[in-house]
Amino acid sequence: MREKVIVIDDDEKITSMLRRSLTFEGYDVVSAGDGQEGLRRILEHEPRVIILDVMMPKVDGWEVCRRIRDGGIHTPVLMLTAKDEISDRVKGLDMGADDYLVKPFALEELLARIRVLLRRKGPEAAPQASNQIQYEDLLLDMDTREVFRAGHLIELTTKEFDLLHLFMMNPRRVLSRDIIMEKVWGYDYSGESNVMEVYIALLRQKTEEYGGKRIIQTVRGAGYVLRGES
Repeated sequence: MREKVIVIDDDEKITSMLRRSLTFEGYDVVSAGDGQEGLRRILEHEPRVIILDVMMPKVDGWEVCRRIRDGGIHTPVLMLTAKDEISDRVKGLDMGADDYLVKPFALEELLARIRVLLRRKGPEAAPQASNQIQYEDLLLDMDTREVFRAGHLIELTTKEFDLLHLFMMNPRRVLSRDIIMEKVWGYDYSGESNVMEVYIALLRQKTEEYGGKRIIQTVRGAGYVLRGES
């Protein structure tokens, strides 16, 4: 059963990114563009996690958090804000928030915090993933951050490892350029536009170094996929 998450934020760029990325991760996502709408949707949809921006029109995030706690709703709340003052974080926690993340944030950190909140609030949350992932003769170890192909150690940089990890978590699934950029480089990345293509070329070179067949395929007009050659 898909866990339901609500995103309440008046920044359409962030809302769209989170809706797309969380759906990709297997969550059922509801969104709202202001605090007033968010309060209605929390009551209608009964989400398992609330992602809540602070600075919003009509009703701000602090007030949304206060109202749901006063109303007896104990759903975990992760607050997002551009503010990084200790007093702001304390205020959010005092209002009943469970966690606090400052913008701009890394998508992987937000996803990790959601998983923690789900584990904290109920036994039905998904179990943690195995520390090792294997696809054909490729083995990735999350604990040691080592990668082996047919028993050969492959030396990868941090970004190369993260990129390969994304592919191995989604074998045979076509990943769009937008999804790859958001999950590996972050939604607010503003560097070289061809960085992803460069890293995929490097990853192919390294994983094929010992004569292994190509397993990171290009799907024209759609993106890339981890699968053996047909």
